[in-house]
Amino acid sequence: MIDAPSEDDVEAGRKLFAQTCDFVAGADNAGALPPMTLPEIAFAGRSNVGKSSLLNALTGRKALARTSQTPGRTQQLNFFDLAHRLQLVDMPGYGYAAVGKDKVTAWTKLAQDFLRGRASLLRVYLLIDARHGLKPVDHETMDVFDRSAISFAVVLTKADEVKQMDRDAVCERTETDLRRHPAAFPTVLLTSSETGLGIPAMRGGIVQLMRERGA
Repeated sequence: MIDAPSEDDVEAGRKLFAQTCDFVAGADNAGALPPMTLPEIAFAGRSNVGKSSLLNALTGRKALARTSQTPGRTQQLNFFDLAHRLQLVDMPGYGYAAVGKDKVTAWTKLAQDFLRGRASLLRVYLLIDARHGLKPVDHETMDVFDRSAISFAVVLTKADEVKQMDRDAVCERTETDLRRHPAAFPTVLLTSSETGLGIPAMRGGIVQLMRERGA
């Protein structure tokens, strides 16, 4: 798993994510992307993997990002301003077969345009459902990150729904698979939006990354 941030970083992360966080823009095409005024952290993953729930848990809010039982609800890049220090980016979910091919193509192009041209992007957190592990479509997405030289880290979600011994196994399998991807952080973070598992560490890790990048 990702090395635990220091106690100071965890506390700094708690304070940062307790501050005001507001929706500032939604972009459904490259021309609608907001200007690069703040460092950015993006969240990607398959539809219904729990991106909205994780964003809500990180910020301590119930409805910062919409949650839905209907996969594919997020159909644009949504930008949130955190304390005028960091921008959180909720990317469209991928891998939902019931969505029309034209829409999938549009979403894919939007995501690629964002990844290629966003100098302010510090890291992408790729969310993977801990109950299922990596799927072929996740590897396809990671291949895009590799080709774009985008630093990314895998976050396993919904850990509260997985038994402890199965958690260890999925972490080990995932970290083994990550060796195939040069842009990947080599270890994973296990989280639960329901119990708060991993949330303080994730906040602290983001603060640590901001400091390392001079943000």
